[in-house]
Amino acid sequence: MPKHYRPPGKKKEGNAAKYITRNKALTLLQLKLPEFRRLCILKGIFPREPKKKLEGNNKTYYHLKDISFLAHDPLLDKSRQIKAFNKKIKKALAKKNKNLASRLENNRPSYTLDHIVRQRYPTFIDALRDLDDALTMMHLFAALPADKTHDIPAERVHSCRRLSLEWQAYVSRTHSLRKTFLSVKGIYYQAEVEGQNITWLTPHVLQQVIPGDVDFRVMLTFVEIYETLLGFANFKLYDSISLKYPPILDPRLEAAAAELYAIVKDLASNTVNPLQDDAAEPSQEIVPSESELNNPEQKEKILAESQARLALLQHRLSSMDKERAMANDLQQEDTTIQNKEQYDDGEDEDEDEEKKVCRTLFKDLKFFLGREVPRESLLFVIQAFGGVVSWDGDGAPFKQTDEDITHQIVDRPTQGHKFLSRDYVQPQWVYDCVNSRLILPTDDYMVGRVPPPHLSPFVDEEAEGYMPEYAKTIKRLQAAAKKQLLPMAGIGDQDINDSQNTLPDAIAYRNEANAATEKGAQEMAIERSYQEELAKELEGIPYSASLSSKAIQESVEASQDEEKSPSTGFGPDNDADDSKLSQVMMSRKSRKLYEAMQIGKSKKRANVELLEERKRKANKAGKRE
Repeated sequence: MPKHYRPPGKKKEGNAAKYITRNKALTLLQLKLPEFRRLCILKGIFPREPKKKLEGNNKTYYHLKDISFLAHDPLLDKSRQIKAFNKKIKKALAKKNKNLASRLENNRPSYTLDHIVRQRYPTFIDALRDLDDALTMMHLFAALPADKTHDIPAERVHSCRRLSLEWQAYVSRTHSLRKTFLSVKGIYYQAEVEGQNITWLTPHVLQQVIPGDVDFRVMLTFVEIYETLLGFANFKLYDSISLKYPPILDPRLEAAAAELYAIVKDLASNTVNPLQDDAAEPSQEIVPSESELNNPEQKEKILAESQARLALLQHRLSSMDKERAMANDLQQEDTTIQNKEQYDDGEDEDEDEEKKVCRTLFKDLKFFLGREVPRESLLFVIQAFGGVVSWDGDGAPFKQTDEDITHQIVDRPTQGHKFLSRDYVQPQWVYDCVNSRLILPTDDYMVGRVPPPHLSPFVDEEAEGYMPEYAKTIKRLQAAAKKQLLPMAGIGDQDINDSQNTLPDAIAYRNEANAATEKGAQEMAIERSYQEELAKELEGIPYSASLSSKAIQESVEASQDEEKSPSTGFGPDNDADDSKLSQVMMSRKSRKLYEAMQIGKSKKRANVELLEERKRKANKAGKRE
């Protein structure tokens, strides 16, 4: 009998060999449910739904390969070591041996999740694609208070805060921010990093209330893996633009709650010049005292030290000369590379047009933030789009009395002192300018006025079938800024770009199209009248040479009515019959697909009608007031 022989009745095949229940997995791994759940979250293993549940419908199933993959992970052995170590500490405390307990606590085994990140994300692009949830979770825990009741440690909160600010500093430095939207849940951002669109949500700067029905142990497990992932991503991104990681915070700015500005400031000046450091060190000299000079032994010792110091200085001077020569060579190479990049940028203007607009949107503007506005969000957005910003508080780059300030962001109806050389606008103006890629007029955003509706940049109005009035206004402003003509209904942007590139050409093109349409209608009317007269001659009615102008007009109107009617031959009143006949000729699959498309269109039409009805009611209410 073979060694691995299995009787036919006991052989597992199909789903029985592929899946395993959660209870059997716990028995196989010798783990409890919380530990098993934590390991599954860290490894990215989730339950499966087999087509045939052999053990019952009320049980949770996992892939057997996932469980075997989890059984060979080093993290499983490390969790068992930590569990045994906790038992030792508990036993020492029970015996009132505090020295042993403290010694064991200092030697607690630690672990890292680096190998898990490398397994789950083989390439850097895979890690960037999965950063949406990680960034949202990091920003959420950065705003939560440290609470012992829910086991939220202060170190974890500070770590989330640091990683989220480092990410924002990178996005602001590289001008990668593309969209932002203020909602009830928080502030949505979208950045384009390495060709990937990354969207995350940050909570409002308010006092966070921790709910009691949320299991923070599960969320902290997710935070643990996301913290390692975001640390890897930040290091890779900073290294890609030749910046030191992690950045060093200014303690004064950190105490003034301006950490983001401190990181951006450090990134702007984190290139260290080694020549300055080497030149500064030799200036530190040791001056001997009089008693040391009178002692001959001390004299010889001091003389030997001075000779050694002189030799060291000569060696450093020679090395500094070499480094200066290398620095000059590198500078020349950098200038050639920059010239080449400028030449390449001139060739690829169409590809980087959006990035150039984002980098120079607030280029010549200088902002000052009031105390009542969301300072951190506005700092992030304004700097990401090329603006200069300051605030009212410690560590500000410039004061409120600076005459070069062009816009002051305030959210109070009354101001103590107003400067005539600047505009006082509400914070929504900044976000609307970012989404429209345009410096909007500030009249509607003045202090004390109700601002226009804040439109979401994540919604495609053309696909939805409804465009708000303010969206149309922004479209007209964008077209006026680009000196373009808005397309007519049924004509795409490509058709306009191919046929006309300037405003006079567009107007001439439209006039020619209208003239061609009128000429075609007249020719059809003349042809119709000719056919009618020919029919009358065949019937024996004499031809009338003096056709009245009224008959011509009636024929023109009749031809226009025929153009408006559908070309199916059944008339406008038989559209329903036409659609039914076409459905009869379809296959079942095509008919079901057609019905689903019609249901989707009807839902979209109902949504548009609802929005239009709401707009009419809002307009009526505004007129009454």
